[in-house]
Amino acid sequence: MFDAVARRYDLVNDLLSLGRTKAWRKKVVKIIAPRPGMKILDIAAGPGSSSEPLHKAGAEVIAMDFSEGMLAVGKKKRPYLNFVKGDALKLPFPDNTFDVTTISFGLRNTKDYEKALRESLRVTKIGGRMVIAEFSTPTFFIFKKIYMNYLMKSLPKIAKRTASNPEAYMYLAESIRAWPDQGALAAKMSASGWQNPSWSNLTGGVVAVHTGIKGS
Repeated sequence: MFDAVARRYDLVNDLLSLGRTKAWRKKVVKIIAPRPGMKILDIAAGPGSSSEPLHKAGAEVIAMDFSEGMLAVGKKKRPYLNFVKGDALKLPFPDNTFDVTTISFGLRNTKDYEKALRESLRVTKIGGRMVIAEFSTPTFFIFKKIYMNYLMKSLPKIAKRTASNPEAYMYLAESIRAWPDQGALAAKMSASGWQNPSWSNLTGGVVAVHTGIKGS
């Protein structure tokens, strides 16, 4: 599915998010605070739009994705990034390798997101962090109703006109609707071994950025 949408992935995401994608990514970068010497694993990196600002800040970044189509587009658009094929449920890295593991808008697309959380914990250094950006639950009732209406009615119409595989975006809409809210995801992080899970809401809770720390 992701192979099929890879070519126009960044463009369609910007359209469907009503132009908010870049602002959300900037917030994630601010929370990660990348710097030279920091080693970061960007899981489900797609064509590398989430990895690029981390690389530009001087961090050592691995942009990992399971989709060969996404990797092919990424290598063509951003040949300076280090792209690696890998499965979030079985990361091809040793224990305690990265200062930060991060995943943006990809955790809900794994087959077993709790296993993905545990795998991220394994490859993160003691004292390191995981940073998750994911669609979440709006915090105001009226806004939530408007958002859900957009998600299930308007989003498919926009995707049909702009995406190479509109059915993929119907799946994405359904997966967002079924995803745990902020507190539930934080609880799953804690159960997976991440300490002090917390989150910041963006755009009224349409997106939440969760963080957790790997203890000793």
